[in-house]
Amino acid sequence: MLHPHTELKFVSEEIGYGIFATCRIPIGTIMWVKDELDRIILKEDLSKLTPANLENLMKYSYRNSLGNFVFCWDLTRYVNHSYHPNSILTPLGFEISVRDIEPGEEITNDYGTLNIIEPFQCANGPAHEREFVCPDDLSRHYKVWDEQIRLAFKLISTVDQPLQKFLTHLQNDEISLINRGEAMIPSVLNNLYRL
Repeated sequence: MLHPHTELKFVSEEIGYGIFATCRIPIGTIMWVKDELDRIILKEDLSKLTPANLENLMKYSYRNSLGNFVFCWDLTRYVNHSYHPNSILTPLGFEISVRDIEPGEEITNDYGTLNIIEPFQCANGPAHEREFVCPDDLSRHYKVWDEQIRLAFKLISTVDQPLQKFLTHLQNDEISLINRGEAMIPSVLNNLYRL
């Protein structure tokens, strides 16, 4: 489930569509929660898909740590890549904003956190430190993403959370334990699919 204060807009011919904030969204806001309507396609079931559906799956899904494909039922599939994203997928089954997002700003994440299959060059051009988004980015950049998540997580209980109702009891318990200092935030490296 995608944050409700967002909308789909056309970006460009090269990029296609993207998701944009309709109001200010502060750092520490849960931007997306994997919910019961999101579909998990087992990696061993890919051969059962028609070529057209396989193409859609490859374009609009991400792989979890088991190598299975998560296909989001809502507009989340239109969140574009950025080397400097404003939202990052945590290992707790949700994305969190890692900085304030202003009205009209595009919601982005770093596809390097999503266990991509093939490397690609970002349509927005390379960042100075990375020319390509690569399948092994999680193992190379997790410390940077862990720190961004850690700083954002400090504010998770201080900002409005419209997606709170979509969190599971386990997710709420994990957030509470972390906020009380009784547990550590797990590393985003836990999302890595190890072949």
